[in-house]
Formats: sequence, C-alpha cells, structure tokens
Amino acid sequence: MAYSKKSEFKDDEIAIAEFAKAISHPARVAILKEVAMRQSCICGEIVEVLPLAQSTVSQHLKELKAVGLIDGTVEGAKSCYCINWAMIEKINQLFNQFFEKTQCCKTGCS
Repeated sequence: MAYSKKSEFKDDEIAIAEFAKAISHPARVAILKEVAMRQSCICGEIVEVLPLAQSTVSQHLKELKAVGLIDGTVEGAKSCYCINWAMIEKINQLFNQFFEKTQCCKTGCS
C-alpha cells in the first residue's frame, strides 16, 4: 500500500496545493467565476452557461465544495451555491506570502 507523505509538509504548502488542484480544470475556474458574478446560483443555471452535462457540473461543484471554495445548500431538487469569500481571502494571502518568499531569491538561471 502506498504511503502519502503529504502530512510532512507545512499547512500552507498543503493548502496552496489543494487549491491549485481544485482549480486545475477550466470548468472549475468558469464555475467559480459564474458563481462569484451571480453571488449565488442554482446548479441548473450554471449548466446553462457551460458546455457540460448537469452531472459533470455537479461533480465539479462537489470538488470545489470539498476544498471549501464554495458553500452550497440543497433544497429538494434545487442546489444553491455561493463563493466562500473567507477561503478565497485565505488562499489569496497564502499565494501572496508564497510569491513574496520566492521573489527574495531572484537571481535567474543561465
């Protein structure tokens, strides 16, 4: 059985990697943009603006929700999603810190 060494990395490194993985598909980026623009959104409305089946959109929404980028509620057949702005702000801070740390050593490769 494979052993994951993920726990041996810093929390901020894990968080950045999980965020990057979550938005690594263009459909998820489009979904985040659409939900942010509408401020809340029913799943069916998202399907109308994407070239994907409803089941595929639902799977992408599930992935975004799993990492905390969106919050969602299910009421009967309707699902309503919104951006988790606190998580977006946290990720923004982590990326800013990451880029600040990497900029300190800009010497270039030749």
